[in-house]
Amino acid sequence: MLRVIGLNHRSAPLEVREQLAFSPTQTNTALTAWKKQTNVEAALLSTCNRTEFYAATTDEKLPNAEQLFQFLLDQKSNPPMDSPWDSQVLTLEDTEAVEHLFAVASGLDSMVLGEVQILSQVKAAYQLAIEADTAGTRIHALFQAALKTAKCVATETGLHKHRISIPSIAVSDFALSVFERFTDKNILVFGAGDMGQETLRYLAEYGAKSITVLNRHRKRAETLAKQFGGGVADWQNRFEFIVEADVIISTTSADEPVVTLADYQKIEPQRFGRTLCVLDLAVPRNFEPTIAQCAGVHLYSIDDLQEVCNNNRRERDRETPKAEQMVKTAAAAFRKEMVKRDNGTEIQQLRASWTQTKEEELLRLFNKLPELNERERSVIREAFDRLLAKYLHRPLQSLREESSHEESQKLVEALQKLFRL
Repeated sequence: MLRVIGLNHRSAPLEVREQLAFSPTQTNTALTAWKKQTNVEAALLSTCNRTEFYAATTDEKLPNAEQLFQFLLDQKSNPPMDSPWDSQVLTLEDTEAVEHLFAVASGLDSMVLGEVQILSQVKAAYQLAIEADTAGTRIHALFQAALKTAKCVATETGLHKHRISIPSIAVSDFALSVFERFTDKNILVFGAGDMGQETLRYLAEYGAKSITVLNRHRKRAETLAKQFGGGVADWQNRFEFIVEADVIISTTSADEPVVTLADYQKIEPQRFGRTLCVLDLAVPRNFEPTIAQCAGVHLYSIDDLQEVCNNNRRERDRETPKAEQMVKTAAAAFRKEMVKRDNGTEIQQLRASWTQTKEEELLRLFNKLPELNERERSVIREAFDRLLAKYLHRPLQSLREESSHEESQKLVEALQKLFRL
């Protein structure tokens, strides 16, 4: 049994998704809390555009969708949302849940169709589940299959050719609409994670030279800045560097704004009306939205990228059907394999029960026919074995091939009752 609940860019606006955004540290804390209260396997995927909680089990009843969602709210210390939770929360089970994760990992459910960064984020979510010890046989199998499927989609379709990620759109479509070039601009980057790294890569391609990286952990900032020939500044001095900045890319996982309107208004006179482009790619947002009202400030958030993303989706539609079919095929194969694993105990019990009956009947027959030689006994045994195999073949084949969890469970229950397993 598998269930996924969560919010994503299709189901909920940014201000709602912000309430359930988890940093890696918060994810670890949440999964640790989950481990203490249940044996149900779990993984938590939280990115700029989605927070999804995967729960799986083979021998214990899964919490329902409302209970899973409430757990996430409790971990964020958030009260229930004002609007009905089920109107914005994605809820999927079994085959649909498998297909969803495979599509997510393959970039088919991203704001930017074919986005490659999501694959590393799925890997990270899987690793966090392993570290928190909430990944059992189900979660291991699910995420490993999802990653394998994503690699197949990337290599066997053109979905990722000339790929465009969120940082790419932010730089090429938004920042370049404010400035014609970056060669003479002061670039300030908040955050030293994957998003910051990818953003810097695109900036470097456009000729950015004056780059400064700020991160709460200075060593990570130094590592990132070194790759692009940039400098590093201490986090507590960020306002001084905002004074001189032309472009700010913010990608931190902070729970609250790292720059408020009041903060900016204090340094605004020192900028003398110079244009500032802020690409706030974080969820929750790092810059208080009202800063956009200040003179000369062009402030963009994740949701502002949606229109460009939609255009990219149309351009890549030609490759989408092939990729989607690959995901469906892989998901169906995975579900069949899981059903086969789940029903393995019943299959073994049925086979063992019938084999025992066969041996008992053979023994009774051989006792009645003591004059049989070894060759004759062997021929009779082979005939019994073939007969048993033929009787078992069709019911066991049906049980193995049934991919619907509900139908499979009905077959298992029927076998248990008929043969008293």
